[in-house]
Amino acid sequence: MSLATLLEQYGQEYITALFTTWKLTAIAFTAAFVIGIIVTVMRISPVKPLRVFAEFYVQIFRNISGAALLILLVYALPYLNMLFSYFTCVIIATTLIPSAFCSEYLMSGINTIDVGQIEAARALGLTFSQTIRNIVIPQALRSSVLPLTNLLVSTMLTTALASQVPMNPRDLTGLVSHINTHAVGGVMAFFVSAFFYSITAIVIGQIGTRIDRKVRILR
Repeated sequence: MSLATLLEQYGQEYITALFTTWKLTAIAFTAAFVIGIIVTVMRISPVKPLRVFAEFYVQIFRNISGAALLILLVYALPYLNMLFSYFTCVIIATTLIPSAFCSEYLMSGINTIDVGQIEAARALGLTFSQTIRNIVIPQALRSSVLPLTNLLVSTMLTTALASQVPMNPRDLTGLVSHINTHAVGGVMAFFVSAFFYSITAIVIGQIGTRIDRKVRILR
């Protein structure tokens, strides 16, 4: 199938699939970012059970396959009377894994903070939560802009897991599967989806680089 024929027949569906991919990415990354911050705070908490739980969380979801997690959510949880929509299952799978990596990136950012700042905060009488909120997290975020930008791109690519379940509307990869199941889209169908993925990733990368230049901490 030629590019012109493909776009003529499926142009509108590609646009819908692109917006679906963006929607999945935005929801999953926002949730992963929030969870990542919470898990990171737990990992440096003075409360040992919180640290143990957070480390366990990171080790589990940093090392599990996205496809395996999605299969667990879609096919195993119903046996426990926990039934979620396909959309929700995809969001959960594409949130839990990036959240673990988000915590790792933030921990790396925290490691760049001079220990003297923490000691100064304690000397001034700041509590743990005040130190975390006013000193640790802001600097960790400023030091982790580029890794988090890469995580956003990775999250977008991970949304291709949606192609493994009958979602409606479909994501970009799911649309390619649909086209090649019902027509002979061939390599061209993959090329168009890859083009949209690449353009989105390039835009995200450029925005991340500009933000990093503005907030980067010079040491």
